[in-house]
Amino acid sequence: MPRRLLALACFALALAVLALVMMRRGEGDANASLTVYCAAGLKKPVEAIAAAYGKEFGVEVNLQYGGTGTLLSQIEVAKRGDLFIAADDGSLADAGKRKLVAEALPLAIQRPVVAVKAGNPKAVRALADLAREDVRLALANPEAASISRVSKRLLGAEWDKLTAEAVVMKPTVTELAADLQLGATDAAIVWDAVVKQFDGLEAVDLPEISSHRENASVAVLSVCQDPVAALRFARYLAAPDRGGKIFGEQGFTPAGGDSWMEKPSLVLYSGGVNRLAIEPVLKEFADREGVDLTTVYNGCGILCASMKAMGDTANPKFPDVYYACDVCFVPPVAEQFPEAVLLTETAIVIAVPEGNPAGIKTLSDLARGGLRVGLCNAEQSTLGFMTTAMLRQTGLLESVRKNVVVEVPTADFLVNQMRAGSLDAIVVYEVNVAPHPEHFDLIPLPEEFSKAVQPFAVRADSPNARLAGRLLGFLRSRSEAFEAAGFRWRGDGAAVPSDQLEVPPWLKQ
Repeated sequence: MPRRLLALACFALALAVLALVMMRRGEGDANASLTVYCAAGLKKPVEAIAAAYGKEFGVEVNLQYGGTGTLLSQIEVAKRGDLFIAADDGSLADAGKRKLVAEALPLAIQRPVVAVKAGNPKAVRALADLAREDVRLALANPEAASISRVSKRLLGAEWDKLTAEAVVMKPTVTELAADLQLGATDAAIVWDAVVKQFDGLEAVDLPEISSHRENASVAVLSVCQDPVAALRFARYLAAPDRGGKIFGEQGFTPAGGDSWMEKPSLVLYSGGVNRLAIEPVLKEFADREGVDLTTVYNGCGILCASMKAMGDTANPKFPDVYYACDVCFVPPVAEQFPEAVLLTETAIVIAVPEGNPAGIKTLSDLARGGLRVGLCNAEQSTLGFMTTAMLRQTGLLESVRKNVVVEVPTADFLVNQMRAGSLDAIVVYEVNVAPHPEHFDLIPLPEEFSKAVQPFAVRADSPNARLAGRLLGFLRSRSEAFEAAGFRWRGDGAAVPSDQLEVPPWLKQ
């Protein structure tokens, strides 16, 4: 083979190998190793789950154990690793404030108890008993272990009294339990699940601490180089039929998660107005999670009709997520989507060609003879429904309809027709014309009629409800994408029950 052809062949082969490597990275390397920092009290179940995962998928999971606080310090210094398993919500929040973690999945629910030898030979039944001279009390260091950080917060001044009486301070709950099992101490404050992992111990509930609940959670580290692989193992840890089952067998109360799927699928129905802002963000989310995300864009009237036609959520094509154009199109599917987060807001406006050649100034001007007006269809779209309701409320419906020459499912059709010169005025969302401000003049509408608020809702019985919840969190972390598209951001508030959404009387269906 001539030397030049050989060089070209080698170059082509190198490109093919590089493409394959990049494709494998995009999908997440199934054989990659993972480094996991794990709170010591969760060692036994996590070790068993990691072994099962390695056997099933050939992934090596390297586990490092310690007190939650100690692990956070190690992560901050090392700046490497994939996952962090925290024993309590506060430690996870601290990790977030320090920008050490991204996505988090709850794994198990824990509560503080007093561990004693089986039979409770020292008759420890109240907080005061821990300070008795004949009781050798052991505590964990609150700077290192989350159990004592939580207990200190719950007990306040009583905690200081207990630390003065403690015979030893240990860095982890498992060391406390081991000392107690050996008879070196008589009592220790630990997590309830830790007691169940050590033979010969029993738990004593104290009203001051034992009614409190904390989530043990797994979070992807900000420095993780392969989030697809990390999130796959995180989902495995949380799945009721995988990691959750092992947590339950070892005395923990599983927090619940999505049923295990190596590559989950999510179906999202979205009103057309949201497309410009969310389309690139959805791709970024799907690539990071390593999941299939199917998005259907259309007028909300069409989307709701489609859901109704499916009958019930047993249909595999029924959406897991619904991102409507306005709150008025949540009530038709409130049974399936019982609560919503108000994510964004935009205004409804009259758009006219640049320079406003027809001199339109108010809504009533749309009734002038000779105008070519474009509207969205009231049965197919939120915008059309709201526009028709607004015209009816102002007594202009019949007079304006005489000038309507086209009705379409979504506003982008109206924008295109106006740019083609076939319309004099259209009623659209402000964000519909935001990408091309040089082509349009906007006439504001009365404030009481012009606000459209976009709610994001997760289906109550979605098999991937946790994944959908992470999608909401991902969208919240990308609020600048919505603002850049012209939306006003409203997504930091709590979810609102669908039957409590504020829908103006003139918009109620």
